[in-house]
Amino acid sequence: MLSRIMIAAGLGLAAAASALPAAAQGKKPGSQVTITNQRAVPLLALEITSAGEQPLLVAKLAKPLPPGKSVVLKLTRARGCAYTVQGRFDDEADTDAEIDLCKERVLRLTE
Repeated sequence: MLSRIMIAAGLGLAAAASALPAAAQGKKPGSQVTITNQRAVPLLALEITSAGEQPLLVAKLAKPLPPGKSVVLKLTRARGCAYTVQGRFDDEADTDAEIDLCKERVLRLTE
């Protein structure tokens, strides 16, 4: 049975956010993002891709992230602000969210 995991970005939740304003698309995200696993199980995989019809991989988790730990992922070839985060946990739960990396630099994966 698959369940959904929330991504708390900054002070708000970034679960299924609406489309970003066109003005935000001209901005450039930072060079890195911090991922924090606040669940009780390891995060096995995580990818961050650009939004759109031809998504571009900009960051990927290199190895499983234990519960309560954080990792900094370097963003490569990142342009614009709209990105998709997809992750899979050891208990087969997954996360899939749209985020604005021009505003958010820390993503907390929670229940």
